[in-house]
Amino acid sequence: MGERCITNESLGTTGFSYTLSLISGKYKMTVLYTLMEFGVVRFNEMKKYIGGISYKTLSSTLKELESDKLVNRKEYPQIPPKVEYSLTERGRSLIPILDGMCEWGDKNRL
Repeated sequence: MGERCITNESLGTTGFSYTLSLISGKYKMTVLYTLMEFGVVRFNEMKKYIGGISYKTLSSTLKELESDKLVNRKEYPQIPPKVEYSLTERGRSLIPILDGMCEWGDKNRL
């Protein structure tokens, strides 16, 4: 097998690029981490836990993650409305990556 040549390759066709397209964004990894750590979380609980995120940003981040089938949104028909978020099976498949980031951070924290 010959050596790969960068002139014949494109980052956009890699699995790395696809994964990055799903998890890049200021708060996406934070939301995924929160759901990994706590399982089922309500919107206001998540906002309070993350801190510094606006309602609009959290809402749009959750909608994007739900659209990418990484987060599940469950709405209960009651007054006042109750909505819970959790990782889908696809979202849970990112846990080894998130765990690896946590381990790296613990070992390399300055």
